[in-house]
Amino acid sequence: MIMIVALALQAAAAAGPVDPATGRFDRCIALARTDPAAARAEATRWTASGGNWLARQCAGLADTAEGKFAAAADDFEAAGRVAQLAHDAHTASYFAQAGNAWLAAGDAAKARTALDTALVQGTLDGLQLGEARLDHARALLALGDNDTARADIDRALQSAGDDPLAWLLSATLARRMGNPARAATDIAEALKRSPDDASVQLEAGNIAALSGDEARAKEAWANAARIAPDTAVGRSATTALAQFATATPAAKPPEGR
Repeated sequence: MIMIVALALQAAAAAGPVDPATGRFDRCIALARTDPAAARAEATRWTASGGNWLARQCAGLADTAEGKFAAAADDFEAAGRVAQLAHDAHTASYFAQAGNAWLAAGDAAKARTALDTALVQGTLDGLQLGEARLDHARALLALGDNDTARADIDRALQSAGDDPLAWLLSATLARRMGNPARAATDIAEALKRSPDDASVQLEAGNIAALSGDEARAKEAWANAARIAPDTAVGRSATTALAQFATATPAAKPPEGR
């Protein structure tokens, strides 16, 4: 959700309001933050009266604020299609937002399609390009295409290397693909950037366990359980720690990780 909003606001700042005299777009975005339903109604009226891709983008932000990610993805894709017909420079950004929203909605196949459309435009750069590649990798991982996801993550790290999620995904994939050295290096980078992220600590424990470092595994899993005790991540860490009470010969990552 954070990335959806960040990408949307970045595109909005670059594009500017459609009517500088009234700042309708600026007001619609501000309304989406405080009253999403009212913003959605305003975006619908604006679209009906000839509003362009910015009206549809505001609708997407309003849906995002209400957790309606599939609806938001549809709105962002509609913005992308209208922008594409007008040869607007922000077409790729709208499709990238749609891909991110589809991931939040749990539809990896639609996310991949939207992100393919975003990337093929060839206009994304810098952090936006890195985040789009990272989301593309997330979609591919969900669809079981580890090899292509590996290539996407490696490209994403070149321009989104400050994002701890990029390093976390890279480390997790390296572990799953049987590359413990790469996994250890990349999880260290994730820990540097986000030591208080329970998911990062959980994966650090998983990687340590596979390398036989019981003390480090216990420490990382305990951190994950402490940071987010009432979440799925925290519960996975607690389950992993419980194996030490039964005196099993070697620590193992929790199931499904």
